Amino acid sequence: MARDYYDVLGVGRGAGSDEIQAAFRKLARRHHPDVNKDPQAEERFREVNEAYGVLSDPDTRRRYDRFGEHFRDVPEDYDERVAAAAGARGGRGGYAWSGAPGGDGRRVRFVSDFGDGHEGHEGGAGVDFEDLLGGLFGRGGTRARGPVPGADQEAELPLGVEEAYHGGRRGITLSGPDGPRTYDVAVPRGVVEGQRIRLAGEGGRGSGGGPSGDLFLRVRITPDSRFRLEGRDIHVVLPVTPWEAALGATVPVPTPGGTAKVTVPGGSSGGRRLRLRGEGMPNPRGGDGDLYAEVRIMVPTKLSERERELFGQLAADSTFDPRNPG
Repeated sequence: MARDYYDVLGVGRGAGSDEIQAAFRKLARRHHPDVNKDPQAEERFREVNEAYGVLSDPDTRRRYDRFGEHFRDVPEDYDERVAAAAGARGGRGGYAWSGAPGGDGRRVRFVSDFGDGHEGHEGGAGVDFEDLLGGLFGRGGTRARGPVPGADQEAELPLGVEEAYHGGRRGITLSGPDGPRTYDVAVPRGVVEGQRIRLAGEGGRGSGGGPSGDLFLRVRITPDSRFRLEGRDIHVVLPVTPWEAALGATVPVPTPGGTAKVTVPGGSSGGRRLRLRGEGMPNPRGGDGDLYAEVRIMVPTKLSERERELFGQLAADSTFDPRNPG
């Protein structure tokens, strides 16, 4: 059974967006493979990213809270399909999934037009869950009568950081029972790791005249030599000279959207993080991520005679001792 995403981030089910983001940032820093050399760190980091991708999106979080670990298996038009299936059987009520998130007990509730209702477990008395919904999810198809919709399918969509940042058209070729097939995918601007893009009607074929299922493409952000993602925050290395770090300077910093400017305060040591608010991954449903530039002091590998003279003079005149800064 998959771990509960709230447990992964160490937050309660009623946690607000700020608490979820704070928990994610703490865990992402702890488990990022660049800083944590534990062999399990990469898998843990991916798990944390996946949990944050689900719980940080209000719509996806609502689906997860409702369906638990099965939320990706349940079609997005689940309620419409169930209502249609109930109508085809002459039902006059409604059905709803009421299983607890992460649990195995799937349960259906039937409410009649007269306000009474009853519940039945899968395979038990009352409503026959598999008979009603088996065809909708591509399971138990032999028991379905009439048109049966095709099953939803899922595949991976690898994207670079800049592709995900800008969005746009992206081609992807997937193998299938009828051979390779190429799709022209509209990638929304600002997609993040674990987010899904729906291609309606491109999933499994239906039978008996039923509609095809949907194809969901799960975004996977590929490694980038310049940009590192933590949720919607982007981290970059900012090379500066010793004099820029000591005296302060305004220097260019790369972002997926183009070059920005950042002010390096005087007296900055290597490792200092400078925050550019809103320069991270775009978020069409909320606040954009931030960009963090980490100062890295660089020195010339080869010194001219004048540079050597100036560095020597600084060494002679300065009383600064980095090993004893007090």
